[in-house]
Amino acid sequence: MPHDRRVTEEEMSRIDAAVVSADIWTDGHVASFMKVVIQSPQLQWLQMFSAGLDNPVFAMLRDKGVLVTHAAGSSGVPIAHTVMMHIVAMCRGSRELHVAQGEHRWDARDVDDVEGRTVGIVGLGGIGAHVARLATAFGMRPIGLRRTPTGDEPCETWPTSRLHDLLPIVDDLVLTAPLTDETRGLIGAAELAALRPGAHLVNVARGELIDESALVDALRSGRLGAAALDVFSTEPLPADSPLWDMPTVTVTPHSAGATPLAADRAAAIFLDNLGRWHRGETLVNIGP
Repeated sequence: MPHDRRVTEEEMSRIDAAVVSADIWTDGHVASFMKVVIQSPQLQWLQMFSAGLDNPVFAMLRDKGVLVTHAAGSSGVPIAHTVMMHIVAMCRGSRELHVAQGEHRWDARDVDDVEGRTVGIVGLGGIGAHVARLATAFGMRPIGLRRTPTGDEPCETWPTSRLHDLLPIVDDLVLTAPLTDETRGLIGAAELAALRPGAHLVNVARGELIDESALVDALRSGRLGAAALDVFSTEPLPADSPLWDMPTVTVTPHSAGATPLAADRAAAIFLDNLGRWHRGETLVNIGP
């Protein structure tokens, strides 16, 4: 159906299932699509190609009795690869070297080792576990934080209550936690000040986990050495945000997990659920 065609009330009355696929996100039509979803009176099931269900629209749908399922597990590997790319790039000064290349300037500089660094992973779910395994392969020491450690994590894991014990000992802080009432604003001025001077930060979770004003201050002062940010409090990131022009910041458009294989895995989850739906079986990846 063309994205610019208005959906009639009669058509909406026949919708009992919907899927928000990757192309809807990338084409920028998700808002208009979700408007139709919310207004469909017979909707029973919504499948998302993404994992996060923190937007208030999902609570609205659940309150209407709509079953919401997600694609958790489909993009964990590419997101973890992106995290490691950023850690290596920040240690090697990749952004600065790219600028020097554009200026035809031979910029010999000191770089840092990745091996031997301590990486703190806030949110040791599927994505965080992949980051921990890759960090170990790179010779790093990963320490994970999760609400309640189970003992079967792929690295040393502490409860989230020990965040302030973790911050002073990490060289790289990686945020992979979901956005909840407990994690909103988790990293503020006090937490950034508790990090080692020159530490790096990678956020592939949700922008609202960080106080962005405090982050800008920490970067401007040089207390925080560098940051790689895939998510922001407001998306798209406003053109007047100071983060765009900071020489120690890498900005990416919420795309850390947007790869062909991730889309294939999300499609497989949807097709499995579609079969279950028609057979009257319990769906997988039901949201909270």
